[in-house]
Amino acid sequence: MNIYVTKTFLPPREEYEKFLDQIWQSHWLTNNGPILQSLEEELKNFLGFEQLLYVSNGTIAIQLIIKALELKGEVITTPYSYCATTTAVLWENCKPVFVDINPHDLNINADLIEEKITDKTSAILATHVYGNPCEVEKIEAIGKKYNIPVIYDAAHAFGAELNGLPVLNYGDASTCSFHATKVFHTIEGGSVMCKNEALFEKLKLYRSFGHVNDDYFSLGINAKNSEFHAAMGRAVLPHLATNIAKRRQKSELYDSLLDFEKLFKPLSHYTEFKSNYAYYPVVFQDADITDKVIAALKEENIYPRRYFYPSLNTLPYAHSQDSCPVSESVVSRVLSLPLYPDLADEDIHRISKIINQHI
Repeated sequence: MNIYVTKTFLPPREEYEKFLDQIWQSHWLTNNGPILQSLEEELKNFLGFEQLLYVSNGTIAIQLIIKALELKGEVITTPYSYCATTTAVLWENCKPVFVDINPHDLNINADLIEEKITDKTSAILATHVYGNPCEVEKIEAIGKKYNIPVIYDAAHAFGAELNGLPVLNYGDASTCSFHATKVFHTIEGGSVMCKNEALFEKLKLYRSFGHVNDDYFSLGINAKNSEFHAAMGRAVLPHLATNIAKRRQKSELYDSLLDFEKLFKPLSHYTEFKSNYAYYPVVFQDADITDKVIAALKEENIYPRRYFYPSLNTLPYAHSQDSCPVSESVVSRVLSLPLYPDLADEDIHRISKIINQHI
């Protein structure tokens, strides 16, 4: 049997099907249906944050907030993220300006941000990599000093907490992905949250073509999601705590087995941080060792992933001249190992043994 880096959690079928019965009875499939509205309320209660919109995916969430903030010119961002973070900036006709990452948690290095700010800078867009929070206090102070908004791509961070607050609550705005590979998912989906009420009303219009019934207020796009996707979210959310606890157990087993004299695991420096154990990344000493580990694991039908790759400042369509040596080095040496709630302990022993033998 193949073992992949992740495996989508599916709730008991009957828990999902009870929502399907509601859909069949109502014939309300999309356009802000009752199941979607109830999911939004559950997410707001879970996060303790009222101004949240459920949207069709995590990429459109970033595009919506960029458009709603009317960002122009340059956006300070990280080279170490999924490509959607950068492509959303480019798609909205802004220029990404890349700031290198910290070597300990692989998040954007807050100490390097200020030197990249110019009179063209309109925002900071940082990613909470692997769910580990950025240096939120430092970044917030920079945003306030230069009067620019701070946006977090929190695609990995649902269920993670910092200082007793959900990580998604930090920043002027925060986006999340609920893709099927995530700790909490709705098959496809995402959310956007913001602290400014007027901005939130703007986002609501943008999500649905800019109109309410026959009243047209602004431009907009179709960022709505369906009752079927929302139903999956409602069925998955009650299992979140249990799944995170299982992911923690699997992560701690890796911790006990891997040889950390010859590799390292990116970790948050915050003591008041509760992880959601979204991923299990490790960084090897060089790219050759990484390639050997990948090959050895694939021989056993185990498929880790270089996550993230490549360093986004090297994307040909980014046209960037920004040097990010830490990110450019890490992308060739990082692997996300298989991690999901029902991954067998014996497979974690096997994966760890293969890795230790090749490093």
